[in-house]
Amino acid sequence: MMNDKQLVSQALAAVLDNALSIDDISNLLETPKKSEMGDLAFPAFSLAKTLRQAPQVIAADIAEKISPEGFEKVVATGPYVNFFLDKSATATAVLSDILSEGTTYATLAQNGENVAIDMSSPNIAKPFSIGHLRSTVIGDALAKIYQKIGYNPVKINHLGDWGKQFGMLIVAYKKYGNEAAIRQNPISELLKLYVQINAEAADDPTIDVEARDWFLKLENGDAEALALWQWFRDESLVEFDRIYTELGVEFDSMNGEAFYNDKMSEIIDILSEKGLLTESEGATVVELEGFENPALIKKSDGATLYITRDLAAALYRKRTYKFAKSLYVVGQEQSGHFKQLKAVLKKMDYDWADDIYHVPFGLVTKAGKKLSTRKGNVILLEPTLHEAVKRAQAQIDAKNPDLPNKAAVAHAVGVGAIKFYDLKNERLNGYDFNLEEMVSFEGETGPYVQYAHARIQSILRKADFQPEAMTGETFALTDDESWEIIKLLQAFPDVIARAARTFEPSAIAKYAINLAQAFNKYYAHTRILDDNAEKDARLALAYATGIVLKESLRLLGVEAPEEM
Repeated sequence: MMNDKQLVSQALAAVLDNALSIDDISNLLETPKKSEMGDLAFPAFSLAKTLRQAPQVIAADIAEKISPEGFEKVVATGPYVNFFLDKSATATAVLSDILSEGTTYATLAQNGENVAIDMSSPNIAKPFSIGHLRSTVIGDALAKIYQKIGYNPVKINHLGDWGKQFGMLIVAYKKYGNEAAIRQNPISELLKLYVQINAEAADDPTIDVEARDWFLKLENGDAEALALWQWFRDESLVEFDRIYTELGVEFDSMNGEAFYNDKMSEIIDILSEKGLLTESEGATVVELEGFENPALIKKSDGATLYITRDLAAALYRKRTYKFAKSLYVVGQEQSGHFKQLKAVLKKMDYDWADDIYHVPFGLVTKAGKKLSTRKGNVILLEPTLHEAVKRAQAQIDAKNPDLPNKAAVAHAVGVGAIKFYDLKNERLNGYDFNLEEMVSFEGETGPYVQYAHARIQSILRKADFQPEAMTGETFALTDDESWEIIKLLQAFPDVIARAARTFEPSAIAKYAINLAQAFNKYYAHTRILDDNAEKDARLALAYATGIVLKESLRLLGVEAPEEM
């Protein structure tokens, strides 16, 4: 099916005699602020210089020449050409596509290309907090979005299972750790140790030195250091797996930082062979033009750094996955690091460095304050998920006490509410955590969208609606409220493409809210189940809306219960 932009662009291209390409025309098209001004508008300003005429003269000339096929009318309003689509023809085309394709609507054929997505990456021996939620749900949504448009996503959980913090933790455990307490309640006990040792280190600089020594021992394969590290890691993964199951998130690789220990020497060899390494204050660095600081490859004590490990990871992923794109869903405070990473890869003559993208995001705060594991100021994710489910259950009990599978629905609503709230925010915008607002059935929330979907399923059950019986039907819906829904349904493929292009799942979350609101407005003013000439068309519209709401939620990793 040709979408509205393609229809208008082709109609304009036919009368513009190659003055603009179809892509240029499409990029210039605007949506009028008021629906009475049309569905799409073409501004003639860009042609004024070429055609040496006033924009309003050009607009009038174009409106006169345009073929009326597919449009109710085309009119010039000042310097704009305003297009009013043929509502009945558009409704029939859009609804017929969704009726026949179902949830595969807007799905593109597989292109055989891989997209590597570095996501989640919690730190071993620390609890899974709200701070790790953003990377997890943004990465998972991007994986689903890219799969929808034909790619094969490879989800990589680059666990924080290496680094000086393990030296700090080993020092803490040896000073005042209790093995039995840790085995009984591993993460909370390890967190207590981590907070305690950091507080002590603030006044005692020798602790920092001890921690560095223990990490160096770990890097050099010291048996005691490795045994403690493995124990901390194994205990953490049990807890992480439980939380990922709650979130419904899976990974293709759990290779964390430690996986690259034996792969860094090759990177240092390549950098050396290419003459890129220099000494600076005892450390080994790569000088970078346009950067305030060089890329620090090895410290003066011989310990490697994040960038060494990330260079090894980037090369390993290119060789292993042959990625078309490699995404790093990591907080915006790491922007400088990823700029350096790309710059060093380019100096190493890897042209695929251009296919690496840092996908940054803003912070989650609580009451306006930044969260910090080191200071013990965290919102733990697992109890928060359980509280969200409990609140969803209470609302379901109040609204629909006889609902079957209440526990499963409450879980879908509670967990979905937290994920949706995170994803509706543009990535770079942080947000203040407010569980009550998240789990509300009113407002721009996940439960609001889920409830709109469930309401549609109820209507379709009452009507015993069978989509296959609608094949070949004409859907002559021309009222303003159904037309707003039709235009939104038609826009779904473009919204998905934009979300992928900008790495912005919020585009789909906002779209889902708009579609749910448009349907609820329609439902409030239209008796869908009444027997009249429009009944089949209205049911087809409800069905199509339900399909697209469900698919929008799925792309965000959120379930769409049939009943609520």
